[in-house]
Amino acid sequence: MRKDPHDASGFVLLSDMIPHVVQEIRYFTTYNFIGDRIDGYEEPIALLTKEAARALKAVSSEMMVKGFRLKIYDAYRPETAVRHFILWGLEDGDVRMKPFFYPDLDKELLFSSGYIARRSSHSRGSTVDLTLLDMMTGKELDMGSPFDFFGDVSHPDYRGITPEQFDNRMFLREAMLRNGFVPFDTEWWHFTLRDEPYPDTYFDFPVTMDSLRK
Repeated sequence: MRKDPHDASGFVLLSDMIPHVVQEIRYFTTYNFIGDRIDGYEEPIALLTKEAARALKAVSSEMMVKGFRLKIYDAYRPETAVRHFILWGLEDGDVRMKPFFYPDLDKELLFSSGYIARRSSHSRGSTVDLTLLDMMTGKELDMGSPFDFFGDVSHPDYRGITPEQFDNRMFLREAMLRNGFVPFDTEWWHFTLRDEPYPDTYFDFPVTMDSLRK
């Protein structure tokens, strides 16, 4: 179904659907691969389509029984934010965050290698970046690489990590698969709802509560 890209009527606030979800919306902060707050992220909240949020709630319920909470890094991403990524990619000299997010890659390879998309599935509203938080320790499960680290080590099937780290990735992956999500081949944290409701619409309303009220 194609919709008006500024129409947020099919979206919900994820914390309304999953009250105990943990959110660390990185693109609202300056701690991301660019080093600035990203355009379009006006509040540190996660928005998703109703269908994706409902499926993610099922994942959360399953994980809670096992002692884990979902931690969200990113959900819906406006096209405005993607344009910010592209413009940053053209600024050859801006490599402030290279040591933290892409130490082994030249900046110009981030797009051609598939780590940053010129059109993002996040903008369709049914993609989420997440990890698991152990409720006993209060810490994230060790996945072998941090969120948004660009390199082979972040590929879900990368075996140059410890068995425990690999098992943690598969634990998250299998729960997401069981509940209707599809993984991404270069990022262990990235999943898209298989039957996403708006596969042909790339939305561009800001990440803010006001978008849901219009």
